[in-house]
Amino acid sequence: MDISLTNSRTRKKEPFRPIDPENVRIYVCGPTVYDRAHLGNARPAIVFDVLFRLMREVYGADHVTYVRNFTDVDDKINARAKESGRSIGEITAETTQWYLDDMAAVGVMEPTHMPRATQYIAQMVAMISELIEKGHAYEAEGHVLFAVESYTAYGALSGRSVDDMIAGARVEVAPYKRNPMDFVLWKPSEPDLPGWESPWGRGRPGWHIECSAMAEELLWKTPLEQGRLSEAAQAHPHLFDIHGGGNDLTFPHHENEIAQSCCANGVEHMAQTWLHNEMLQVEGKKMSKSLGNFFTVRDLLDQGVPGEVIRFVMLSTHYRKPMDWTAEKADSTIKTLRNWYNQTLGEQPATELDEDFLKCVCNDLNTAGAISRLHKLSAEGRVSDLLAGLEFLGISLDQVPSWGLPSAWDSLLVPLADRLAQARQIAMESKDFSEVDRLKTALLAAGVEVRMSKAGVELLPGAGFDAAKLEGV
Repeated sequence: MDISLTNSRTRKKEPFRPIDPENVRIYVCGPTVYDRAHLGNARPAIVFDVLFRLMREVYGADHVTYVRNFTDVDDKINARAKESGRSIGEITAETTQWYLDDMAAVGVMEPTHMPRATQYIAQMVAMISELIEKGHAYEAEGHVLFAVESYTAYGALSGRSVDDMIAGARVEVAPYKRNPMDFVLWKPSEPDLPGWESPWGRGRPGWHIECSAMAEELLWKTPLEQGRLSEAAQAHPHLFDIHGGGNDLTFPHHENEIAQSCCANGVEHMAQTWLHNEMLQVEGKKMSKSLGNFFTVRDLLDQGVPGEVIRFVMLSTHYRKPMDWTAEKADSTIKTLRNWYNQTLGEQPATELDEDFLKCVCNDLNTAGAISRLHKLSAEGRVSDLLAGLEFLGISLDQVPSWGLPSAWDSLLVPLADRLAQARQIAMESKDFSEVDRLKTALLAAGVEVRMSKAGVELLPGAGFDAAKLEGV
């Protein structure tokens, strides 16, 4: 099935044609691991996980290479180490595992490669040396900087003017810069900071160079050395197929990646297609600690919000639109997935995806449309197709019975469960079960599953749950 994607580079929705259908190659900017992943960090992880799943579905699991990096050398990490008194290695090992655990909880598959920046310092040094040799970078006072004026296409991705770029980059004013826009490839390290030996002295890489070096190594050099790159791909003006990330990375990070990669490799473009997801809001406002609406993924999981619900809510909005996380959406999603769980009990997913469902995903990752299609499949009773679609989107219903009730239902069903338990206790003594039967009949008519055992009474919203039918019970 044909795939179309909105290319940030051309600002158009285009048919996706892989450079080499036998080896579709994707790079996505991953997290800087200095703390827990916040809710906004989960959006690109989930969006590009669906892209990975789609490419595997269309081209075959063995023909897709997906790289998502970890930035484990960064000033924020250094600051955290100083604050805590812990080693940088200990912090990054812990926070990297936190990220993997939290992303697994929201259904994110592990990419083909998850390189850590510190594992590719040699490749970064080699790329910087090449940029100097080709006249695109220069050394100054222990720093190496990229000479922006040497790359005439700089700014093409973001479409910004030089003045806009200077303002947007919040460029560091430094006497050793030839141009205010020049950015750091390598910087000196003090004795108490992480550092590696280089031709320019002990130091550490700038942020932007790491992605260029890792993408080149894992998506160009490695497949070339392994004989997994066709002659046509070797002659192509792009290094690989797709580069993704949040739209906050478009400038300066992705703009700088392009400049480095194109100049070092002598290619016209770094990636054939650029995909950027929009940002996340919470209850209609930008997520911010000062507003008190800042959540990590772990915060929500610990509050009892299932990972499947977080993922479903995220995918219910198109990736190129701002996503608003609300408690109401989470509660509604729990109700939907509970209903689908009850509807699909004992069923198996179809061996092939519903064609209209797959068309939605192929149309610029329209997961919102795909979820609408799932609602229709549910209404039509096509439960095997419904299960197959959920499985493709990375949403499992297996844990639904263990979920707590959404907050909106607590005030309704918990008191009724207590009343039914009390009525049952009285009936056991009086042998008059009329009140128990009346309550059970009303609950069942409202679509509530009634579970009674020695442990007590449990009420679960089932398929067709209608709270209005419980008024006056």
